[in-house]
Amino acid sequence: MNTNVEGVDHSIMQSGKRVALVAHDHRKQDLLDWARFNRDVLEQHDLYATGTTGGMLADALDLNVTRLQSGPLGGDQQIGALIAQGDLDLVIFFWDPLQAQPHDVDVKALLRIAVVYNVPIACNRASADFMVSSPLFSEPYRRELIDYERRIHPAPDHAVPLP
Repeated sequence: MNTNVEGVDHSIMQSGKRVALVAHDHRKQDLLDWARFNRDVLEQHDLYATGTTGGMLADALDLNVTRLQSGPLGGDQQIGALIAQGDLDLVIFFWDPLQAQPHDVDVKALLRIAVVYNVPIACNRASADFMVSSPLFSEPYRRELIDYERRIHPAPDHAVPLP
């Protein structure tokens, strides 16, 4: 839900978060181990994941996971679209910074869109642990949205009359 308080747009995250889980091939086992450790917390939230990762998590942990396309086939872009539509609250993305990915441009776009919409994104186990252990993870939270449209197309300082 988007609100405007004192001229600043906000998005209200409910106590049940909409969480995207993504992992590159060399990080899938790490994400599975992390999710197994945090299963009781994760099952209280709506989970989304890219193709193979979603299937792996659903099967191994018996969790309800909305599966999107595989990352290289558009899954990263689908997650980005969900963020832009206001339909995701946070992203856990165990990416592999040492392995070139055929869809690196999609990964960069996903990271960028998460920052633009002020969506928390954890890119490793430590940041994911801090996120899910925060009291904010299970409580409503008012996330401020930056008005990038105004930054891209600023209003003129003064109006110039047309001849």
